[in-house]
Amino acid sequence: MATHRGSGRRNVGRRAVLGGAAAVAAGAVTGGATTAWAGPVPAGASPAGPAAASAGMAGGAGTAGASAAKPVRDAALWREFTATPLAHPQIPFVGRAGYRAGSALPRRPSRGEGPRGFHTDVVRDHGARPDGSADAAPAINRAIAAAGERGGGTVTIPAGTYRVDDVIRIGHSDVVVRGAGSGATKLYATRSLTELIGVYGSRYGGDKSSWSWAGGLIWLCPEDRWASLTDAIRAREWPFEGWTGNRRDAWRTLATPAPARRGDRTVTVPDARNLRPGQLVLLRLSDDPGHTLLQHMAGDGEGARAYAWADKTKLTSYVPYEWPVRITGVRGRRITLERPLPLDLRPAWDPRLTTLATPLTGCGVEGLTLEAVEKPQAPHLLDQGYNGVAFQCAYDCWADDVTVRHVDNGFGLISASACTLRRTKVEGRGPHHPYYCREGSHDNLIEDFAVVARTTPAPPGTQLHGINVEGLSSYNVWSRGRMEMGTFDSHRGMPFACVRTDITVNNNGVHGGDASAGPLFGARFTHWNIRVVNERAGLMRIDGLAPYSATVGISEVREFGQIDVPDFTGDLRTRLEAYGSPESVRPANLYGACACAEA
Repeated sequence: MATHRGSGRRNVGRRAVLGGAAAVAAGAVTGGATTAWAGPVPAGASPAGPAAASAGMAGGAGTAGASAAKPVRDAALWREFTATPLAHPQIPFVGRAGYRAGSALPRRPSRGEGPRGFHTDVVRDHGARPDGSADAAPAINRAIAAAGERGGGTVTIPAGTYRVDDVIRIGHSDVVVRGAGSGATKLYATRSLTELIGVYGSRYGGDKSSWSWAGGLIWLCPEDRWASLTDAIRAREWPFEGWTGNRRDAWRTLATPAPARRGDRTVTVPDARNLRPGQLVLLRLSDDPGHTLLQHMAGDGEGARAYAWADKTKLTSYVPYEWPVRITGVRGRRITLERPLPLDLRPAWDPRLTTLATPLTGCGVEGLTLEAVEKPQAPHLLDQGYNGVAFQCAYDCWADDVTVRHVDNGFGLISASACTLRRTKVEGRGPHHPYYCREGSHDNLIEDFAVVARTTPAPPGTQLHGINVEGLSSYNVWSRGRMEMGTFDSHRGMPFACVRTDITVNNNGVHGGDASAGPLFGARFTHWNIRVVNERAGLMRIDGLAPYSATVGISEVREFGQIDVPDFTGDLRTRLEAYGSPESVRPANLYGACACAEA
């Protein structure tokens, strides 16, 4: 199996960053075919601006008409950011988001070149039928298990249609499942997760179905962790889904780092004997009685200090904050990390480097479509689990050229970090969550993605969200996207330091989250170069909503539909630039430029 080593990024001086901003912007604007939006303007769009934007985007992500009409200039916030890229008050440093700190995905073999390492074919070697006439799930799972038992390899699913009556499970590291392309290889899923595993209630009570936000019919999760989760579900012991087991107690301390600042790449520990280069560890930060950790996640402003944290029981259940990171160097007592620290380390928060559940690493799903049997979307929070692809306790994994169709929930990141979802698409009868990111998922990259307009009307009592992030998830990026429906969703749980950039959206979804989950946003959310074709403001323009946030190069929008008020009082310390002028600022794509901005 082909592997990719190294970061794939080189550090560039700040003057070079500014000098190359125009080139970065041009590449980002024209880079993603999925960002193009051809076809009619969605219902609700104004006949002027959005129509012109849609027409301009038919040939690529950029809007030539907008660029010609409005001079392109370096954003003032961008110039400011390059001076302090690791500690800017409004813009998070996300240049190392994604697989192997933002590296290119492993190279696929060219035509006529066989996969490297162990390789097995589900038709030739395991008897799967590519005509949909028999259940192919046993053959596919046997092939995946065979690769896993050999320490990794490639499972090929040739062109055809494969009926699958069970979950496709990837539970060993370094296994790649590769179809012949999303337009050639189709897995046709006939049963829901409720049928296959059982009813999954919520650990927070009520009659909700947790399949409304968990699990997938293609499920990437370490074998032991998957078994513990599904055993608990069958026993109706609704588990915690995160990095440290069903009861959050499967960890031990490796070292206690000294105080450090957000953006530091090195930490000092009193004893480094349990740490080594290449090791994946979990940084844990616990809150104190005054909830100063939660205040810090919200920006340490006066509004955060005045906020009533104590009764937000769902939010406080997410703490300790848990952030997985790979160690890249150990020199005496100094430990170098793969990514900069996402938050300060203060003694009051009992910072620890600990173990975590053995994660799934180096796994990918490529070149296929997962189509569920088409059934009407279920009422809100009662999904049966016709879900797409789920990454759970996964690190340095990926999906590439994958489409899901007729699903309840599309692509899920559940306690998943450092994963890249590239060239993914959600289409068909309409989902609940097209993309969701929850339970402490960090540093993920979703790029060149599409949420396609639904093919059937939404049944009464259903809800559409969008690109969702919640549960103290941080430093996630959505880049170069086309959203023909949905919204930039937060389910409360105070996610922070996430970026949406270079996206066209018909903003017709709603956000979720109950009051006990606390604020919609923590600090350093950034929306950069966002084209809103129906002019709806909700969750797009966030300068009046999210503390210490930046809204740059967004279409002119107006309030209608769901209208939210800020969770925090006082000055939110937000920034707004190039309002009403998407495509008028450089860089056009914040992630692509940010990847070069680390000094």
